[in-house]
Amino acid sequence: MTDDDYLDKGVPEVIGMAEVLLAVGTRKGLFIGRRRGGGPWEFDESPYFNAQAVYSVAIDTRGARPRLLAGGDSAHWGPSVFHSDDLGRTWTEPARPAVKFPKDTGASLERVWQLHPAAAEPDVVYAGTEPAALYRSEDRGESFELIRPLWEHPTRAQWVPGGGGEGLHTVLTDARDPRAVTVAVSTAGVFRTADGGASWSPSNSGVSAVFLPDPNPEFGQCVHKVARDAADPDRLYLQNHWGVYRSDDAGGHWTDIGTDLPTTFGFAVAAHPHRGDTAYVFPINADADRVPAEHRCRVFRTADGGTTWEPLAEGLPMEDHYGTVLRDALSTDDNDPAGVYFGNRNGEVFASADDGDSWRSLATHLPDVLCVRAAVVG
Repeated sequence: MTDDDYLDKGVPEVIGMAEVLLAVGTRKGLFIGRRRGGGPWEFDESPYFNAQAVYSVAIDTRGARPRLLAGGDSAHWGPSVFHSDDLGRTWTEPARPAVKFPKDTGASLERVWQLHPAAAEPDVVYAGTEPAALYRSEDRGESFELIRPLWEHPTRAQWVPGGGGEGLHTVLTDARDPRAVTVAVSTAGVFRTADGGASWSPSNSGVSAVFLPDPNPEFGQCVHKVARDAADPDRLYLQNHWGVYRSDDAGGHWTDIGTDLPTTFGFAVAAHPHRGDTAYVFPINADADRVPAEHRCRVFRTADGGTTWEPLAEGLPMEDHYGTVLRDALSTDDNDPAGVYFGNRNGEVFASADDGDSWRSLATHLPDVLCVRAAVVG
C-alpha cells in the first residue's frame, strides 16, 4: 500500500535486531508488515487474497525456513488453505482442497477458523473449522485429515452455533506431550484429549453459561478464546462469553479471575511469550453492546495470574472508541520484551514494542481485522 490513509509505513520501533513479520487477516485480504533490524515497519504494496476473508493465519517457524499458512474464504470459490515459503511474497494453493469434509459426514466446509503448528511435532499442523471440527496435517499444512472421534463425539448433536457460527477457533498443543490437545468451540466449550485424539472429554468445570437454564453445564459454554501461560504449561487463560478464567490443571477446572476488570465480556486473550502469570485481554462493554469497555481503547494486562489487571493505553486513541477486537485479533510475537499487537473492526492495527506499556498505530482504514499473528522470522 502506498496510501498513508491505510498504512503507516514509517513507524519506528526498536526491539533488538530481529526481523519480525506481522500478518493481518481482514475481511478483504491479508496484509503483511515487516520490520528489519529494528528499523521502521514496512507493509507490502497490496493485500494478498484480495476480496477474500482471511479468518486464520499461522507463522510456522519450526523448520529451517519459516512457512506461512492462511485460511482464505472466497465468496466465489469457497474456503481454502494456502501456504508460503518466502515470508508471504508468493503463495501456493494445493491442487486438491487441503481441508475437506468426507462425503459420509454430510457436511461442507464453511471456513477455517484456526491454523496451529503443533508444539511437539515438527511437521504437524492442526486446523479448526466451521462446522466445528479438528483436522490434522503431517506435511506442514498442505493436506489435512479429519479427526473423527471429536466429529463423532456423543455430545455433538447438542452443540449450538454461536453468533458467528459453529467454529472450532482454538487449538492448543503441549510441548511436553504430543498426545495432549485442547480445543475450544463456540458454543460447545473446551474439550481435551490425552491420547492423540482417540477420545475427548469436556473440560468446562467452573465456566458459566449465563444464557442457559443451567448456567453450569458440562458442555455448551460459549468460550471465545484460550491461551497457554509461558512458564506453566498447565496454566491456561480463558475469555468466555461473560467471564475471564484461569485453569491451573490444564483445563480440569477453571477459576474466575475477572473481578478486577471493567467488564468480563470480550473475545480475545493472549499470553506473554516468555513471562509467566502474564496475559492480555480486551474487554468489551457487553454481548448486546459490542464496543470497547467504557468506550475506551485499552488492553488490560495481568502480571499475577489474574489477581489484578492494569489498563494499557499509552499511545492509543483517547477519544470515545468503538473498535471491537475479535477473538484472534490480539497476539504477541517471540521477542523479549514482547511485541504485542491487536487489530479491530474499525480497520486499525496497533503495536507495542515493550510488553504493552506503550503503543503506536501501524494501520488505519483497513477492512475489518479478523486475525493478527506476529513472529520473529530472522
